[in-house]
Amino acid sequence: MDDVFDRLDPERAWAAVVATLALAGTIGSLLFPKQVYDQFIWKYYWGPVAADGNGASCAVREDGQVDYLSAGCDTASGVVAEPGYTVVSTVSYAVLLVLLLAGVYFLVERLEIEAKVEALYPLFPWVLFGGALRTVEDASVAMLRATGDPAIPFPWSAAIISPFIYVTVFLLAVAAIVASVWLERDGRVERWERPFGATGVALFTATIAALSYLAVTTDPVEFNPLVLVVVLAIATAATAIAWVGTERYWPEVNVGTGIVGTLIIWGHSVDGIANVISLDWAEEFDLAHVYSPKHVVNSGIQDVTRSIQPAWLTDAIGVTWPFFPVKVVAAVVVLWLFNDEIIEESPRYSVLMLLAVLAVGLGPGTRDVLRAAFGV
Repeated sequence: MDDVFDRLDPERAWAAVVATLALAGTIGSLLFPKQVYDQFIWKYYWGPVAADGNGASCAVREDGQVDYLSAGCDTASGVVAEPGYTVVSTVSYAVLLVLLLAGVYFLVERLEIEAKVEALYPLFPWVLFGGALRTVEDASVAMLRATGDPAIPFPWSAAIISPFIYVTVFLLAVAAIVASVWLERDGRVERWERPFGATGVALFTATIAALSYLAVTTDPVEFNPLVLVVVLAIATAATAIAWVGTERYWPEVNVGTGIVGTLIIWGHSVDGIANVISLDWAEEFDLAHVYSPKHVVNSGIQDVTRSIQPAWLTDAIGVTWPFFPVKVVAAVVVLWLFNDEIIEESPRYSVLMLLAVLAVGLGPGTRDVLRAAFGV
């Protein structure tokens, strides 16, 4: 058995897993359409995307036909899919993220790119870009609900809705990194990180420009700068406190990543405080909408807090606030796990895992704060 694993090519094994999953879904859908496609693939993946892209409260599939409802989802017959995440889809997207990161790992190995923790700097704007791009679809849905005409019609908008947006950003990043490495080896640039990071900044800037244009030219999209100011200020303060505190009382946390680790803490702080403001302080910040949690972890924290917190305190500060310290503490613990020994032994693996940690915090956090700021 050990000889089999020794001879197994990890890259080919990855390709085999991807191909097997794709074939299983395709063949299963053809042979057992109701059980595999309707009850699984459509219900947990395409149905929520279709409902989201059409601005509906839910999508209902029955006898091959799909209806989009704004009410009555609980009593609808057929297979019902609502926008947002379930336990099944959350776990599946985590698996998808791992597969994408594995693909990046093999690409980095094939291109013989030197991996350093500092690579998180040029990767940082790409994570911001992913969250901002998802907000563009939110703005498109807001226009659809208000005017009947989306900025990006469905199914084209599916490319920037989870989980397909992961693939979209992944393909753009792969193209950018290949081009950047070529520029370095051709002697056109000194380091590949510079054009790669600059491309991420340009895409993020263009996405913010698109949102700003919609805010100026349309009624459904507006701009509330107070949300941005408060979220960025609190997230930055929390990051500074975490850095100073760990440097003084728990220096082992920063041995492996150094100052680069503050990017991860900051990203998760943005996600935490943006959720608190969006879910519990919408009225105080004059937000255009009252938001609800789409992630099962956030919903679970709210349920637990509501069950043990006094009613008077809930009325005063809400039930989402524990999500903020949980996110910050979780980020600090992750940095502690990635000590200098682990990073020195597996630098490429460590960078990719740290990127994943950054992405699951800053990605949704960017979307949450931009949704609140642009009222979509």
